[in-house]
Amino acid sequence: MVATTDITTADGTVRGLRGRRVSRWRSIPFAAAPVGEFRFRAPRPVQPWSGVRDATDFGYAAMQHRDGARIGPRQAQPTGEDCLTLNVTAPNAPSATPRPVMVFIHGGGYMIGTSALRLYSGTRLALRGDVVVVSVNYRLGAFGYVDFGEYSTPDSRFDSNLGLRDQVAALEWVQRNIAVFGGDPNNVTIFGESAGAHAVLALMATPAAAGLFHRGIAQSAPADWAPSQAEARLFARRCLDDLGIAPGDAAKALRTAGANDIRKAVDHAVARVMHEQPGLFPVAPVVDGEFLPAAPLAAFANGTAHRVPLIIGTNRDEATLFVRFDDTLPTTPDRMRWLLRHVDQALDEGGGPIFTKLGQSMPTSQERLHETLAEFGAAVESRVTAAYPGFPGKRAAVRMGGDFTFWRPSVRVMEAHSRYAPTYAYRYDFAPRAMHLSGFGATHALDLIPVFGAVDSSFGRAMTTLGGHRGFREVSGQFQDNWLAFAHTGTPLPAWPAYTEEQRATLIIDSPGRVELDPDRTKRLAWQGVRIPALT
Repeated sequence: MVATTDITTADGTVRGLRGRRVSRWRSIPFAAAPVGEFRFRAPRPVQPWSGVRDATDFGYAAMQHRDGARIGPRQAQPTGEDCLTLNVTAPNAPSATPRPVMVFIHGGGYMIGTSALRLYSGTRLALRGDVVVVSVNYRLGAFGYVDFGEYSTPDSRFDSNLGLRDQVAALEWVQRNIAVFGGDPNNVTIFGESAGAHAVLALMATPAAAGLFHRGIAQSAPADWAPSQAEARLFARRCLDDLGIAPGDAAKALRTAGANDIRKAVDHAVARVMHEQPGLFPVAPVVDGEFLPAAPLAAFANGTAHRVPLIIGTNRDEATLFVRFDDTLPTTPDRMRWLLRHVDQALDEGGGPIFTKLGQSMPTSQERLHETLAEFGAAVESRVTAAYPGFPGKRAAVRMGGDFTFWRPSVRVMEAHSRYAPTYAYRYDFAPRAMHLSGFGATHALDLIPVFGAVDSSFGRAMTTLGGHRGFREVSGQFQDNWLAFAHTGTPLPAWPAYTEEQRATLIIDSPGRVELDPDRTKRLAWQGVRIPALT
């Protein structure tokens, strides 16, 4: 017989599963279902319920391709619009004081993913660190990150940044309710990987999230994803075209169209943009001037991001995973050349053409402007490719693509945030022998296994059949002990110094671990002034 446990939240009583050492509650609603007339609207409060709500199993994952919601080799979670739920894992042992809270935001490019993945349960973190772990769902893709606001009418409004608003609503739920699960609402750490790491940074730049968390951890953040409102509206028009909806009919059609039809059309539009403009990702929090007033990088640079302690870092071989399974990054010589030749479309944090940062005056004619931009693009290409010996070879191009997408913008966050709040930088280098032999190395998302303590799971052991299990366990300890110390106190272990622009101390998580000053300095300098081109 399975033991259960009931907890009464501000919205009603939920029944979870009580194990030997931890209890789990699954798919607790933190906002009302965003369906019908509330599709494409900001999250609304949960309608309180009477009686006991079952929270022993998972409900829906957010709308996405079925493969994105896989939670096992032959198992996929059902998807649907009624997906605004979260999960709680808490130790059973009594505690004299409230426990720190760690809120995990899953990745998946803002297009796929689910908090129901077994890896994300947080059991090992909860037990090792005596913390309460929360994992959240949020709207994805078409329903979370496409801004249809241009098509609002007096009777039918479309809100922006729905996925980001969902995450704020989940953190508000934590503030209202986590105490009854034994958690401390005054000690909340948000952490995430990939798009989830970007979400951490976006929340740090979101005024509405002020006071809802007290520190952040960003693992492999594509930190400069931030479409302008103009870019977002251009992309929304492309989505309407793929749906076959005329702008004048959008207000009604977007409410009544089938959810899967909308999802497919937006997936197609995303793929087309990423093919036409390598390095650009159009589905992300939008700089709407209201809910998200400035791009995260700009907020960090000007000091308006929430000044809470931050851990941020990347994996050494980020892009190898994408080459094999999701060919969307600029990881070929041709894509990299196109990208570097088009940095002229990018804007710096001050809002001016990026080449003005290098001291060049604005050309006086349109013809000379194009010439100057072409010269600048060629100079950037020459500078960056020189920092990657072997280019245009495949391995060098793959490394460049990963560094461009994840490491380059993360360094900018390290630099900027360290001026205002404690910042700790890391690079994850360790990979089991099988990962090296297969060409993956320390690839994107590999860090999730040691962070969640899954090295001794069946999957973790399978990865180390050719060797490296002891090292994998060692780096798992480094991750967990530093992450948990940070969650408890706001600082990692004493051996990890804070990042400063003078020394750029970086923890290399490896077997053994070490601290390096300004690792990959030549590459860092080569990437200065480069960011994602604008959507055209």
